[in-house]
Amino acid sequence: MNKFKLFWIIALFSLLVGCNRPISTPTPDLFATLQASTPSSNSSPAVTEPTATPFFNFPAPNPTSPAVSTQGSIPFPSASDQLTGHIVYTCQLFKVQAMDQICIMNADGTGMRRLTTEDNIRHYYASLAPDGQSIVYSSYREDNVYEIYSLDLNEGNAERLTNRLGVLTAPEISPDGTSIIFTRGNPRNGQYQILVMDRNGEDAGNIPKISGWDPTWSPDGKQILFASGPEGGAQLFIVKRNGKDLHQVSNLPAIRGRSDWSPDGQSIVTYSGPAWNREVYIMNVDGSNARQLTPGGGNSQGPSFSPDGRWVVFTAYFDHYGEDHGCELYIIRTDGTDLRRLTDNDYCDYQPRWGP
Repeated sequence: MNKFKLFWIIALFSLLVGCNRPISTPTPDLFATLQASTPSSNSSPAVTEPTATPFFNFPAPNPTSPAVSTQGSIPFPSASDQLTGHIVYTCQLFKVQAMDQICIMNADGTGMRRLTTEDNIRHYYASLAPDGQSIVYSSYREDNVYEIYSLDLNEGNAERLTNRLGVLTAPEISPDGTSIIFTRGNPRNGQYQILVMDRNGEDAGNIPKISGWDPTWSPDGKQILFASGPEGGAQLFIVKRNGKDLHQVSNLPAIRGRSDWSPDGQSIVTYSGPAWNREVYIMNVDGSNARQLTPGGGNSQGPSFSPDGRWVVFTAYFDHYGEDHGCELYIIRTDGTDLRRLTDNDYCDYQPRWGP
């Protein structure tokens, strides 16, 4: 075992057993600034029934790789783009992962405001309710415990929905507004499950025999798209809400996890690739016709469809490639045209989810 590997093993162990630390990793990759939930490897994809895996050991960035564009070359949206709805996202205002906050803005990048108010607590993984009146998100509570919260956008009141179930991330409200799907991580064994609970946090239960992370609902609420598989072989799967008819839909190298389902139910967006060389892909819902959506060189990831299905928002480093705090939010049409930049800050904006 070389000294580099030994160093990371010791560092990981220290993170897991150290005092007053959530499950995390010190790498400046987007695990630290994007969605903290997927294994990283370039190995061949798995084709077996999914099994969960710990999400650690991310490689360091390669700042020497060229970016697709120079700073300031990507335009901001215009009125002719006809963008609608709102985008909720994680804004790393303090440039520290442990102090992540939730922000919201109009779909054209205007009207940004911070939603969470506790400076010293991490809040992330937000998504908008189908009616646009509230959000759900994950927040650090104590060692190895992240809770799901619901925040009313009109009143500003936050309500904790869960109580020490584990490391809970990626909550999303069902299209009919009655349920929430999310990921539960078990710090004792590194396993991850897809759970569904009532909108008020009651009756949380695992979808039968389903392990994975980053779930998202189909537009009709009858199916769930999620990532799962052994390290280096993670892929996207679809399963019915009752756990039946599980099947693999993607076949891309180094699938990460965060994905989304188009409003018409016909397409899926996800991202894959090695660290600092990731791209957003779009494919048919059965996995066919997979194609790269984003221009190369931006380390693009974490996509989400617009409510009208014509655009995709994502995180990328086009203007600040290789910088730890260089991730901004961008949008692009689903045909790969009209790349637009939404944010322009000296800190990371990431984990976007587009809603009403």
